[in-house]
Amino acid sequence: MKLVDISIPIRDAMAVYRGNPPVRLRPFKTLRKDGVDVSELCLGSHTGTHVDAPNHFIKGAIGIDRVDLARFIGPAWVADLRRVRGGIGAADLDRARIPRGTRRILLRTSNSRLWHPARAFTTDFVYLATDGADWMVDRGVQLVGIDYLSIEGFGVEGAPTHHRLLGSGIPILEGLDLFNLRAGRWQLAALPLRITDGDAGLTRAVLWTS
Repeated sequence: MKLVDISIPIRDAMAVYRGNPPVRLRPFKTLRKDGVDVSELCLGSHTGTHVDAPNHFIKGAIGIDRVDLARFIGPAWVADLRRVRGGIGAADLDRARIPRGTRRILLRTSNSRLWHPARAFTTDFVYLATDGADWMVDRGVQLVGIDYLSIEGFGVEGAPTHHRLLGSGIPILEGLDLFNLRAGRWQLAALPLRITDGDAGLTRAVLWTS
């Protein structure tokens, strides 16, 4: 079985969503001085590849430690939406030929090229529009992923896509790298860190074929 890593590498000073904490990785102890290497990591909960928990936007909702882990393991459909510019709407999802009954959907867009090579944060990324979020909820999707640092359009007032998905209990897998990945059915494992009442969990996401 060959695993395909679709996670973003965590590194010092990497791109983060505008306004989020910067990433700082530095040695805390070293082999030369202390006989052991220990690193100090300073970063935000929404750094790189991560899962948004319902309480990220919904008051009183559950944190990442209480989201059902079964949502993060199993069959997933990679939908090819590279031709879409701006917001992915319901009509775009209809044209993507996503099979009925699909429970985990990863949106492959032109965003993935932004990781090759990795570059500074950009506000002009493809996102899931509100009617696209409605489409997900109406079809009983259990996990939605996208290949940039937010599923919401930059500057969209009120974060309606986050509210629609998270308010329906659908966790959001953000910061994927789906570059050169074929569309279609895969198996997914994307377990977030178990952070008590966490608004998100950093995630190592992989795909493979069954």
